[in-house]
Amino acid sequence: MSSESNVKLTLTLANPDLNAEEQDREARNLLREIKDLDVESAELVAVTEIPEGAKSVGGFLVGVLQAEVSLANFKKLLGYLGDRLGNKTIELEVEANGKKLKVKASSQEELNAAIEQAQKFIADS
Repeated sequence: MSSESNVKLTLTLANPDLNAEEQDREARNLLREIKDLDVESAELVAVTEIPEGAKSVGGFLVGVLQAEVSLANFKKLLGYLGDRLGNKTIELEVEANGKKLKVKASSQEELNAAIEQAQKFIADS
């Protein structure tokens, strides 16, 4: 399968109530769970260029992880994230076929809408 047909997700856990270490731990736990799903790759985002306002811990951006997943498993991963992150504030960036979509959510309702938007975006790519 060519990586052209894969979808890249960048997920930022933006919990203002947690300090950097707690956010880092939360991201690492989520990463471990995502790796158990059928994804091509998943990792924390290394600090190469720090976006304005981002914090880093141990060479990685705090609370930011990336996953690459096949189109077939994209919906499954989004469904999992929807169940797991419904009440958290997150930013989700989806990249497919050279196009990007960025959505934010801070409630289950917003997350469901963001997931729907991401699925439609992928379907239209």
